[in-house]
Formats: sequence, C-alpha cells, structure tokens
Amino acid sequence: MTAPRPRAPRRGPQSPAPRPLAPRRLISLGARGPEDVVADARGRVLTGVEDGRILRLDGLTGPAARPRVEVLAHTGGRPLGLELLPADDALLVCDAERGLLRVDLATGAVRVLADSVAGERLRFCSNAVALSDGSVHFTVSSTRHPLDRWIGDIVEHTGTGRLLRLAPGDTAPEVVLDGLQFANGLAPAADESFLVVAETGARRLTRVRLTGPAAGQAEPFAEDLPGMPDNLWRGGPDGPIWVALAGPRVPPLDLLHRAAPAVRRTAARAAVRTPFRPTGTIGVLAYDDQGRVLHHLTARHSRFRMVTSVCEAAGHLVLGSLWERGVAVCGRPAAE
Repeated sequence: MTAPRPRAPRRGPQSPAPRPLAPRRLISLGARGPEDVVADARGRVLTGVEDGRILRLDGLTGPAARPRVEVLAHTGGRPLGLELLPADDALLVCDAERGLLRVDLATGAVRVLADSVAGERLRFCSNAVALSDGSVHFTVSSTRHPLDRWIGDIVEHTGTGRLLRLAPGDTAPEVVLDGLQFANGLAPAADESFLVVAETGARRLTRVRLTGPAAGQAEPFAEDLPGMPDNLWRGGPDGPIWVALAGPRVPPLDLLHRAAPAVRRTAARAAVRTPFRPTGTIGVLAYDDQGRVLHHLTARHSRFRMVTSVCEAAGHLVLGSLWERGVAVCGRPAAE
C-alpha cells in the first residue's frame, strides 16, 4: 500500500502557543551522533553513536557531577533508532548498515533479526516499535540514498520510504506501507490500534490503522508541521507522543519539491556535495492520540543543534542529535 496523499492542514484553537526550549545541561559523550535517545524504567537513557557503540547514561538529571556512561554493546554498524523490549532486558536497534538488530543488554550480544526485504538488502533502517503481540514494525527511510547522503533524499523527495512488519518468529519482514517521504520515527497509539509514522521529507505524521474495519489503511495524523519530524518516542500509554524536529521549515525546499523530478535530482546531487551545517532553530512537539498538540517547544539560537530525538527521563526531557557529540537535558513543560 502506498502512502496517502496530503490534504489541507487543519489547525485547531486548542493548539498551545510555542514556549521556549532551553537546554539546561549539555552532556558530552566523546562520540558524535547520539541520533536516538530512549529512557528505561529507572530513568537511564540509552543511545547509539557514530562509532557503533550502544551507550547507557545514568545520572543525567541528577547533580552537576558527570553522569555515568556505560558501553553496552557494539553493533558493528551505525545504530539509529532504538526500542527497549519488555523488562528492559533487550534492545531493538535499527542499524543503517546492518538492518534490524536485537541487543542483549546483559551480555552485549548482537543478533540480526532482518537484513533484507523481498530479496533486497535493507539499506537505511531508521526506527522501530515492538507491539504486545510480539510483532515489530520498523521504517526504512530511503531505498535510494544511504545515511551519509540523507540530505540527497530530502532534496530529491524520492518517496521511497517504507514501513515494514516482522511477525513473531519470522526472519523475513513484509512491506506494510511504501511511498513514504523519508520514513522515520514510529510510535503506537495507547491501545495499539494504529501507528504514527514520521515523514521527515513531507513535514507530516501519518497514521496507519492496525485494527478494526480500516486496518491497513493510512491517513494523515498531523500535517504542515513547523519543522521536519525525526524520531518519535512514547514512554507509555498514558504519555504523549513526543516528536523531535530535526530542522525548521525551509520554504525554498517546499517549492523545489513541486518541481520536475529531473530538477530535484540535479539539486540532490549538488546538496550531497555541499558541506552541511544545521541551523540553531530546534524544536519538539507532543501530541495526544487524537492528533492534538499538547506542547510545542522551540528555540531559534540554540547551541545544541539538529534535534533528532527526545524522550522523558526522571521528569526532564533529554534530546539526541545526529550532529552533536552529546545529549542535552531540558525541563519538561507542565501540562496545559
């Protein structure tokens, strides 16, 4: 099934005004690119960095003393999206080079769960969620551009992103949805009746129904976001869906996406050869299951750039970044 066509955005009066997103602490990890951050039940934060290590950070929200950083495993590739499995004894890892992995947190053992789909090698796994029935859904951002040329896919607007499903005990995933614009973060509904998929290249969130008469259908969940959504995180059914905005809206890019494919391909070739530097505009959003914005936090001149993930840990927000060499700790907003 292909992704739904966009529709005119709807903005309701219930959407709160943006509030400041101000990192209180920047925690260096000595390695670049903690692209995704997830929190366990004890408030510890797990992340994967550019050199392939999976790290666990303890004490991020405590006193000013440096938190403890523990190496749990090495994937042998480039870890991106993470998902803790029940009881926090194992971790799903979307590795941009090796596919969908399972990491034993006690031993550090790494096992490949899936590295191809329909005979095609998984090039760019991005994010995963594990559901209560034992199935795993995960995204592939692009079938044309690898991670080191991610900006080429954003510019070319290829629409080759996919949502895949791996059934319990299977080694071959199935394609649930294709035609996505740089498929990225995933989060389940509180009752697991649908998934929310971030489409970075389209600045939208897409809802994919899992149960009921509309099972298998996709529709817009939130459109015309103020930035490019990256990883999604939900700490539990009672919590909101947190959305990291990796970059602000770029009006010239919106115009380019309406140009002919040949024009976009030419622009993409130029983009991958041009040194990239993110802006100082960062942001995060929080949604409920009805698609209502609960929180909108933003900053225009942040020292911490390119926020690709956000999670809650011990009453704080922790930000990850594909660009930075550490994570940022921020205050969590009060409910409105």
